[in-house]
Amino acid sequence: MNSLPLTRRSLLQRTACGFGSLALSGLCGQYSGAAPLAAPLGLHHQPRAKRVIFLFMQGGPSQVDSFDYKPALARYADKRVEFDVARTMKVTPERVFPSPWKFSQYGRSGQWVSDLFPSIGQQVDDLCQLRGMHTEGVAHGPATLFLHTGATNLIRPSVGSWITYGLGSENQNLPGFITICPTAAKGGPRNYSNGFLPTQFQGTAIGRAGVPVGQAGIRHVTNGQLSFAEQQSQLALLQSLNREQLTGGPDDDVLEATIGSFELAFRMQQHAPQVMDLSQETAATNALYGIGEKATDDYGRQCLLARRFAEAGVRFIQVNYADNSNNPRWDQHSNIQKHEFHARAVDKPVAGLLQDLKARGLLEDTLVWFGGEFGRTPFAQGNDGRDHNPKGFTVWLAGGGVQAGTSYGATDEFGYTAEVDRVHMHDLHATILHLLGTDHQRLTYRHAGRDFRLTDLYGRVVSEIFA
Repeated sequence: MNSLPLTRRSLLQRTACGFGSLALSGLCGQYSGAAPLAAPLGLHHQPRAKRVIFLFMQGGPSQVDSFDYKPALARYADKRVEFDVARTMKVTPERVFPSPWKFSQYGRSGQWVSDLFPSIGQQVDDLCQLRGMHTEGVAHGPATLFLHTGATNLIRPSVGSWITYGLGSENQNLPGFITICPTAAKGGPRNYSNGFLPTQFQGTAIGRAGVPVGQAGIRHVTNGQLSFAEQQSQLALLQSLNREQLTGGPDDDVLEATIGSFELAFRMQQHAPQVMDLSQETAATNALYGIGEKATDDYGRQCLLARRFAEAGVRFIQVNYADNSNNPRWDQHSNIQKHEFHARAVDKPVAGLLQDLKARGLLEDTLVWFGGEFGRTPFAQGNDGRDHNPKGFTVWLAGGGVQAGTSYGATDEFGYTAEVDRVHMHDLHATILHLLGTDHQRLTYRHAGRDFRLTDLYGRVVSEIFA
């Protein structure tokens, strides 16, 4: 028996190779207990769309100041009317607060849009407005989680992760799910998390809220220290070591997933910088998105990036108009006039995105989704604000197989409660999955002894809006 003491240095020398195994085990550990990794499940039926661009308006834009025209607000201005208030769960008299903005009819369809969104109004014949939306959660945190994951608690996969789990990416050199400038607040990374799905389906964040997108990028996507050949040789060595640990047993799926993530990262180094290089765009395209204009430059760049990712085959792209504060951007509990600042920032870029997609033939198979986590009250909070309203609000879709120039559903005469052709957030999720060729009842994943799905035990496909 060797009686020499085992020093820290000799311990490290003798066990150095084991640390590589520990590191790899740590990377794989998040899969522990999960079902075996499978390839994307594929289509359940003929799709109408191939990809989604989600324009997330954090904070809850006011439907009665944007897309849900309610003349009754002017007739009842400043009068007390009884409302079943979502936050207090009591019926109380509240002061009706008319919109400060004028509404006009746009396009051949004659859809009503307020002066907040004149550029989007010009594209109204491409929109399908869902005016009978309702959801869960009266606070931003739960409602935002519900929008993204279909649940207000626990750790669930986000909608983008479910979609890439079902369909994968069209481009094997880029992630299937990208979120641009996501917020760290109100759910933070849980809003683009893979939850209990395999890690390869997690959203890839580009930048973060509060930092101009021009300064954003994918971390470590370039390597200025090693040549391509050196990086290739380095990866080959690393992967050969990883594959040495494959045993042919049931745990190999976990290790294969980690190996695959390294290979995707290497391919991204060769392709992602080109996709994200906006300098290739023409001056006319930049002007279309409002790039170079103070109010619209940042969100315009985000929307243009989204088009480039869509063109490159990314399956789900989220474009966040968000910040990291306790009062998200569209959250005007006082001074509803601040909505005008936010609308000015997104109106031209969003309209430019729709025009650009249409001109390139991409709108036909790209579903554009615009909306927030809930709406706002038609009665005043304080002197000139509006409170949260999950009972009734508007989102709109465009392209991807939905009827253009139409509206579906309606709120009551004040724009407070969805009453006609109501669409729950579960229904919207089910409908989006269906448009992509996926049955929301069959897109399941077994975890902790039960099958989970994005829509839980609910969800109705709103086929009435299909073209």
